[in-house]
Amino acid sequence: MEIILLEKVANLGALGDIVKVKDGFGRNFLIPQGKAKRATEANKAEFEARRADLEKQQADILTVAKARGEKLAGQTIEVAQKAGEDGRLFGSVTNHDIANALTAKGIEVAKSEVRLPTGPLKTIGQFPVSVALHHDVVVDVTVNVIAEA
Repeated sequence: MEIILLEKVANLGALGDIVKVKDGFGRNFLIPQGKAKRATEANKAEFEARRADLEKQQADILTVAKARGEKLAGQTIEVAQKAGEDGRLFGSVTNHDIANALTAKGIEVAKSEVRLPTGPLKTIGQFPVSVALHHDVVVDVTVNVIAEA
């Protein structure tokens, strides 16, 4: 299936690219999410007519993400969890816990924006965590996991 991308999609292409994807990916994810349209002649013509508006919209989204990234850069948050004597947690600290801690600190972050490449945090200590606010804006945050008293 050939599609026209209406925004930048990671590992696929940028705004306006015409790419070939598997039918299920296009039909079940990209098109319903509004990230792409089928590459028909009518849709190509409509896209070219709206190209300037779409580029401005994507630039505005990027500007907002950069502003959020500046507020978030270098932040350190503390998350308290019950832990055993050896420093292992009873449970784990997930992206949901980190997003809630950042939101409580006054910076709105969705749990889908928090990246934990090695999985949930299961020990006490300080860990670097990435927060992807946009494809081009990834900010590092330090999470300090402490034992709950």
